[in-house]
Amino acid sequence: MAEELKKEEEKSLNFLEEIVEEDLASGKYKSIRTRFPPEPNGYLHIGHSKSIILNFSLAQKYGGSTNLRFDDTNPVTEDTEYVESIKADIRWLGFEWANELYASDYFEQLYLFAEDLIRKGLAYVDDSTPEEIARLKGTPTEPGKDSPYRSRPVEENLQLFREMRAGKYKDGEKVLRAKVDMSAPNMQLRDPLMYRIRHVHHHRTGDAWCIYPMYDFAHGQSDSIENITHSICTLEFVSHRPLYDWFIEKLDIFPSHQYEFARLNLNYTVMSKRKLLQLVNEGHVTGWDDPRMPTLSGLRRRGYTPESIRMFAEKIGVQKRDNLIDVSLLEFCVREHLNKIANRRMVVFDPLKIVLTNYEQDEEWLASENNPEDADSGTRNLPFSRELYIEQEDFMENPPKKFFRLSPGQKVRLKSAYIIQCDEVVKDASGKITELRCSYVPESKSGGSQSNMKVQATIHWVSIPHAITAEVRLYDRLFGVEDPANEERDFKEYINPDSLQVLPGAFAEPALREAKFDEHYQFLRKGYFYLDRDNSEDRLIFNRTTTLRDTWVKEQKKGS
Repeated sequence: MAEELKKEEEKSLNFLEEIVEEDLASGKYKSIRTRFPPEPNGYLHIGHSKSIILNFSLAQKYGGSTNLRFDDTNPVTEDTEYVESIKADIRWLGFEWANELYASDYFEQLYLFAEDLIRKGLAYVDDSTPEEIARLKGTPTEPGKDSPYRSRPVEENLQLFREMRAGKYKDGEKVLRAKVDMSAPNMQLRDPLMYRIRHVHHHRTGDAWCIYPMYDFAHGQSDSIENITHSICTLEFVSHRPLYDWFIEKLDIFPSHQYEFARLNLNYTVMSKRKLLQLVNEGHVTGWDDPRMPTLSGLRRRGYTPESIRMFAEKIGVQKRDNLIDVSLLEFCVREHLNKIANRRMVVFDPLKIVLTNYEQDEEWLASENNPEDADSGTRNLPFSRELYIEQEDFMENPPKKFFRLSPGQKVRLKSAYIIQCDEVVKDASGKITELRCSYVPESKSGGSQSNMKVQATIHWVSIPHAITAEVRLYDRLFGVEDPANEERDFKEYINPDSLQVLPGAFAEPALREAKFDEHYQFLRKGYFYLDRDNSEDRLIFNRTTTLRDTWVKEQKKGS
């Protein structure tokens, strides 16, 4: 029964897949075309990944194609740096677009569309100030009032619009508006702006234009020019859809159709580009790719994999209602993937020295598995010697009843090595423990006659003469509250002071000297880690991607 339910679940379609299948079955379209239309004014974040995966996967599943179209209609905030980062993020997620396009490719065509609407008496030039336009627009419960310029003759509107293009007027002096319905219940239809004057250099068109189309005008018409069959937006654009349809109908162009789904909202972070920019500009984080940021470049630097993000998108599904997704689900997805692919390594964060008093060799090399989840990952050789480091927390001089790690007279197994027993505790003048004198059981390593000796715990370790030092950056959630954007005080006041802890002198097994940027590691009993881009030949730096299990819930309960 469980297997049948699982198969049924796998077969079930989301509402967009149902729409596409119906459109193809009815012959409405022979093939589908979607688009991902980012504004090049910031770095993509985890919320955008849902839209990317949805648009590209939908087209892939049904043999269609996806365009990447940059909505570069606001030159004030745009930059080629953002264009390149967006392209890199999409490719990192595993997708390739059919065409790389820009709304600016269509500036001439959009201008001609605007003139067409003017000729049809469906657009006019308005000299009102932004304040006057807002006042005349009315409220959701009161109808708007016509602008005194709404009845301008067609020829005058054409001349003024051409003069706007020619640069005759200053910024804000005039706008072009659609003539729809000032008493419409939907505020979006109350003569929305189509063009505004901006004497600003554009990153692609230079100074060729000083008027720029508004998003609502550029969006649907760009979709139509590209023959986009399914234009997928987030829910805040539901009220914009009647205007989207109105422009297409009045221009009598290819009828692209807009569909809306719930955006991805994640707890313990913020998604607003404006807020993310504040965090960067005010120095709360080191940059857009700070590993605590929800940006794709930040997640990538932290060690998240594209597979884990695609798994996350699949698990949350496609909804029609906004909700707040628990970041624990994202962390679960990355743990699931990293558990399968990450090579195991031993690193001691807070060292306590051990001397094996009965170990007489200089050193020996022991085989240890790279990844128990991957039969093909092989083994590596670990150096073992008389002097070792273990974690301070793995020893207690006066342990409670259920402490099974090392304590005086108690035995533990050293991972991939021998069983040892603590015989003596060495302290300095202040009473601080500086060293443990231990003995090892010679025949207790794997395959030895005493390897089956029962011990309650296995701990990790490194050989002191062979250990290399590494900086370890322990990243945690950037905010200490679930929904920082909706708290009473400024969202930045809720930044988690423990979101980054730096351990400058951890001791690692020498195999990590060969660490590579495309490899992921599980530091045994510590978490999953990834080499940071600040890394250099003489300074190894690792970022914690996530802990081995969800410790946040436990900490929250402890604090409540």
